[in-house]
Order: sequence, then structure tokens, then C-alpha cells
Amino acid sequence: MNTPAHPPTSYTHTAIALHWLIAIALTGSFGLGLYMHELPLSPQKLKLYSWHKWAGVTIFLFVILRLVWRLGHRPPALPVLMPAWQRLAVEATHVLLYLLMFAVPLSGWLMSSAKGFQTVWFGVLPLPDLLNKDTELGDLLQQVHMILNFSMAALVLAHLGAALKHHFLERDDVLTRMLPFLAKPTIGVPK
Repeated sequence: MNTPAHPPTSYTHTAIALHWLIAIALTGSFGLGLYMHELPLSPQKLKLYSWHKWAGVTIFLFVILRLVWRLGHRPPALPVLMPAWQRLAVEATHVLLYLLMFAVPLSGWLMSSAKGFQTVWFGVLPLPDLLNKDTELGDLLQQVHMILNFSMAALVLAHLGAALKHHFLERDDVLTRMLPFLAKPTIGVPK
């Protein structure tokens, strides 16, 4: 008779590495996007746009890898004392983050296609345009791309705030499961 497997108490090293790699890449790409957006047209701006697109394609691929990994490796269970509404919020946040991590680079690729600027990954692998050139659609997709980016930034800040709240106020292991070098919080220590 098989006994049910116990849920893991922390994320796998691969999941942790992919989480932080994607988090750093998203932060850098978002910052680059903010910086380059208002620059006057120049060879430097075009180079920055290429780097931004390379980052977007790379992030997209890492997110696929992260999702495939997650489908095969159960995440650790949430703290047993976590209220049901918080559990629902955690699940909804993770689903929305995954959706946005796909939608943001995809909207950028669609925007580039509609604006007539092919994406060439690392300057060597041309990706097919997903749309025919259409300046008006490209401008609309630029707005969509921006809205999706700011939505993801807000969700990431909420995600970060919740993790810090759990570590410093709830004193549970939510944050230490993704940052194993942190000391586990002591349960029962006065808040």
C-alpha cells in the first residue's frame, strides 16, 4: 500500500533559481522600459529597444520553463493557520502573475510586429512578425503593453509586501521557503 507523499516544506533549488532569475530580469526590463521610453530617437535608443526585446523573449522562455517545472513539482503547502481568504488571494496572485508574465512579452512582440520592427533575439535569431504592419494597432498595443507592465509591477509589489508581512508580522515560513538562507522565524515570539 502506498502512503501519500508529504508536501515539500520549501521550493526546489530549480524553482528558487528560476523565481529569482525571472524577478531580477523583470525588474531590469521594466526599469529599462521606463528609461528608454522617453528618450529621443537615436541609435542608442534603438539599441536599448533591442536589448529590451531580447530580455522580453528570454523572460518568456524562462517563464515557460518555470511553469513546466512547477507542474511537475508541488510547491510547499501554505501555513495551516492562514485564513481561507488569504489562501485564495495567494492562488489568485500567482495565477495573475503567470498570466502577466506571458501577456507582457507577448504584447511587446505584437506591438513590435504591428509597428514594423521585427524582433531579432540577441541580434541573430529573427522571430516571425505576429501581425502585419499597422501603425494605429501598434500604438494601441503600446498602450496595452504599458498597462500590463504597470499592472504586473503593482502585483509584484503586493506579492513582495505579503511575503514581508508573513515574515515579520506573522512569523511564518512563507518567505524563508523562497529565501532558504534566511533564518526561519520563531513562532510564538512576541510581535
